[in-house]
Amino acid sequence: MRLLVLGANGFIGSSLVRAVLDRTSWRIAAIDLAHDKLAGMIDDPRLEFERGDIAERRAWVEAQVREADVVVPLVAIATPGTYVRDPLRVFELTFAENLHVIRVCAEVGTRVVFPSSSEVYGMCPDDAFVEDRSRLVLGPISKQRWIYAASKQLLERVIWAHGSAGRLRFTVFRPFNWIGPAIDDPPSKNGGSRVIAEFLGCLVRGESIRLVGGGQQKRCFTYIDDGIDCLLKILENHHGRAESQIFNVGNPANECSMAELALALRRLFATHAGRLGGRPGSEIVEVSGEEFYGPGYEDVPRRLPSIARARTALGWEPRVGLDEALQRTVVGYLENMRRRGSPLVAAV
Repeated sequence: MRLLVLGANGFIGSSLVRAVLDRTSWRIAAIDLAHDKLAGMIDDPRLEFERGDIAERRAWVEAQVREADVVVPLVAIATPGTYVRDPLRVFELTFAENLHVIRVCAEVGTRVVFPSSSEVYGMCPDDAFVEDRSRLVLGPISKQRWIYAASKQLLERVIWAHGSAGRLRFTVFRPFNWIGPAIDDPPSKNGGSRVIAEFLGCLVRGESIRLVGGGQQKRCFTYIDDGIDCLLKILENHHGRAESQIFNVGNPANECSMAELALALRRLFATHAGRLGGRPGSEIVEVSGEEFYGPGYEDVPRRLPSIARARTALGWEPRVGLDEALQRTVVGYLENMRRRGSPLVAAV
């Protein structure tokens, strides 16, 4: 099988490329703006890497779509701060560029495995989100944080419409807070990254961890190895079990609040980081959503997935519990920083 991975240097993309090269005989064509997270893989003869922006390299992308068996379009902006500060940039990359890729796939008959988001459920009131039953409830237009969720949801609907018309083979997966050592670099400003990297960045710099709205929001954290295991099953598509399906990929057993997460990360960080350039340990403070992100922000109290479909159709079960997932993430994150020569990490 030949895969085309768009956004291969991201957290999910680099983890997928590594797993494919380590565990399958598949070939990969890949593109991204950089390849630092592909260290040790870039010279593999089964990986053809192109450095560039998909918006500027459309001819290359279209040619690769025609050659591929499956396209995984991972290019997106998945940081809440950017949703509020630069919503049009989020729309252009997350929606418009991926729409072009999907249209080409439909035209030439290449299968799409589309990474959506748990954010498409929005403020759904269900106790557990079910792929084809739960309502997708987004906030008012003035709350621009929903532009990412709206973009992903509309792409799902376009994909589904093409599939229903017999023009596109597809699978959609909705990741629920995948975490791991390579999740993100330390953000440069509030909301510049996902919550784990946001908190770890504060710890590395010796800054206060800021809990938006008191940190009572709950999320279910899924270790990257579990998520990639499921994604490989989706790509393999044994007996067509993933065909024309939407899958939640998360770990409902790993639910915790942001306040609990901050305490756990601070404890693990103190255990594994040693001292950080003489900086004191980070305190934990409360801030409002508007103060942290801006006036276009709105939060979600809880996101809990039903994974019954992935269990039944794919035989997939997440295995890494929350404590182990956080431990691996912190240790690996610090080791990555030390390996890059960060002056902030004195010992690991």
